Amino acid sequence: MTTTTYAVSGMTCGHCTSAVTEELSKLPGVQNVSIDLNAGGTSAVQVTSESALDEGAVREAVDEAGYELTGATA
Repeated sequence: MTTTTYAVSGMTCGHCTSAVTEELSKLPGVQNVSIDLNAGGTSAVQVTSESALDEGAVREAVDEAGYELTGATA
């Protein structure tokens, strides 16, 4: 298992977190998504997966939800 924390900007409410969680959960191998919402700022999105995820795929999923991936830390 691998857990990576991504910085995502633009989320402001529970609907936002649901949209991001839904899109990230569609990625192969994702086991869990946990979000520490910082309304109006940069939120921490923790993703646990079977193996390391391709950051491009994560960026696309976050974009699809309508938000911006601004960084990642292992």
